[in-house]
Amino acid sequence: MKSVLNFSLILLALLIHNDEAFSLTNYEIIKICKKDRRASTCIKNLQEKRDNLRKSNLIEIPVIPYKSN
Repeated sequence: MKSVLNFSLILLALLIHNDEAFSLTNYEIIKICKKDRRASTCIKNLQEKRDNLRKSNLIEIPVIPYKSN
């Protein structure tokens, strides 16, 4: 009985799992870039990255190191 339950849970997880990437909407991009000094360049860069992500191309994600006090 337990193995049937485990098998059904694994099968359910595989059916639910999606390989979609959730990218930013135009509104979210504008909201993020509103604080930037060069908003138009920021918007253009984020839209390019979003398009590359949708086309399954590699994108660069900068990593900012954490500075503790």
